[in-house]
Amino acid sequence: MDVDAYLDRLGVAWPAAPDLATLRHLQERHLAAVPFENLSIHLGEPVELTEDALFGKIVRRRRGGFCYELNGLFAALLRSLGYDAALHAAQVFRPDGTLGPPLDHAAIVVSLDEEDWLVDVGFGRFSRHPLRLSGVDAQSDPDGEFLLLDAPHGDVDVLLDGKPQYRLERRPRPLSDFVPMAWWQATSPSSHFTKSLTCSRPTSQGRVTLSGDRLIETVDGVRHEVVLESEAAIRLAYRVYFGIALSRLPTPPGESPLTRGELSPTLP
Repeated sequence: MDVDAYLDRLGVAWPAAPDLATLRHLQERHLAAVPFENLSIHLGEPVELTEDALFGKIVRRRRGGFCYELNGLFAALLRSLGYDAALHAAQVFRPDGTLGPPLDHAAIVVSLDEEDWLVDVGFGRFSRHPLRLSGVDAQSDPDGEFLLLDAPHGDVDVLLDGKPQYRLERRPRPLSDFVPMAWWQATSPSSHFTKSLTCSRPTSQGRVTLSGDRLIETVDGVRHEVVLESEAAIRLAYRVYFGIALSRLPTPPGESPLTRGELSPTLP
């Protein structure tokens, strides 16, 4: 990995030591600089879960991605910087409180100073700072109050402002374990990623999201939404708000080549 190029992508100088303060800063900068987005699914681009492919997309092409991509590459960066970082699978809670399928999400656990820390730069709105996995009390974060509770089989339930987000496995997994589910997320008509188009990142005052032609900005808790009326305006929004230059716009949900099964997953 070209660590210098990755750190430049994040706007971060080479850290002095792999400590908690540096980890906190890296997570903040990753969330601010690299958007959570599913554009590849609606551009007909395959989702490739290899370090080289992810580096080319996120660092060289200055794109974002979804959980497997963002946390997969960020974990590799953390290891290159001397952290004990591993991917862990999670099941996302549905609105009705039931759990999604296994490996529905990938997060990072960092073992540091005899503590385990949950780090996640690939879940959309989530914590901006590492969360202590062994904590029994609520943990305050700029994006809300998090509570981590013991769950069956040694897993951990993660709650944001009292609402369950996902159930985290305790055992680590290699990135390759997530390939089949990443393919399902990118191709299945039942996947919410094929049903919606999103590009989002936190800002110093809230969050900015581009969903199709809708630009949504939340500033100090106040939501502002505007409909962009031309392709030129949508391209400009991608470039200005997310640093993404697109030669063509993603097709509407349901019409992407990936959802029609014309592309196959690229296995590592």
